[in-house]
Amino acid sequence: MRMIGLALLTALSIFSSSSWAYEEITVTDGGSITGTVMMTGGKPTPKGYNLITYPDPVYCGRISTGTGWRVLDEFSMASGNGLKDVVVLLTDAAKGKPFKFEPLTIEARDCRFLPFVTVVRDGSEVVVMNMDPVMHDIQAYETSQLGPRVLFNTPLPMNPHHKRFVTAESHEHLAGQPVKETIHMTKGRRIFVMQCGFHAYMESWGLAVDNPYYAVTGDGGTFTLTDVPPGEYTLMAWHPGLGTLLQKKVMVTEKGMSTVDFAFEAPKGRRSVHAIEHNPHYGPESLGKLVDIRPTLERQVP
Repeated sequence: MRMIGLALLTALSIFSSSSWAYEEITVTDGGSITGTVMMTGGKPTPKGYNLITYPDPVYCGRISTGTGWRVLDEFSMASGNGLKDVVVLLTDAAKGKPFKFEPLTIEARDCRFLPFVTVVRDGSEVVVMNMDPVMHDIQAYETSQLGPRVLFNTPLPMNPHHKRFVTAESHEHLAGQPVKETIHMTKGRRIFVMQCGFHAYMESWGLAVDNPYYAVTGDGGTFTLTDVPPGEYTLMAWHPGLGTLLQKKVMVTEKGMSTVDFAFEAPKGRRSVHAIEHNPHYGPESLGKLVDIRPTLERQVP
């Protein structure tokens, strides 16, 4: 499993040590917090996976580079450098509006876990469903500076009515039997990560929340938190691909609007062992048979 930067984990361990229980109250004079999360320094080099080393290269190659590689693009940025998939959270909101948390559903679709980043809640259920005509395997962990711990590991069955997959064009999405698991996070761990045991480029990340004042940034990197009781808070921004955790103090006034912006610095250089390295002796032809890996759904740019 991919490790996370020590600085990020240390910060999360501090934030996760709070022992108070959230109190639901009626909020009549609450304010709002809005802002944008950006990433400076350009887009990091994505991770690359040679498809011939994993099962189902033809089907999963429907999203690929066209040269036999599958890219895990962790960073989605708008033209103005706004960063998508950042969890923004008030870490010290002890009371406020009702905390209603719907069970999380993650889909395996086109050899991706969707959504890529979300939030989880300790003791809440996560539902994982296979929409692909190939088998997947769920390996879910919680992690922190203490290291990873397995939450569950189970096969993710596909729908038995799928037609036999033949080419990159003939496919369909049919829901397999949902796998339901309850997340039990241990003290000091707030990060949830799920990977496929068959296809290493399939990842889904979550941050455990204990109050309703959170958001996941959209395409432009923007977020808004509403009905926040007046007071001073600590606002945190987290993205699984970055080795730092950003925090800022924010003052919320009665029915007022506070603006807080964050800017992450893009990581440089090679961040993992997974990288695209073209080798004429390590292509689809090395399998000894013709493997038709074509990006019929999406041609990725490394």
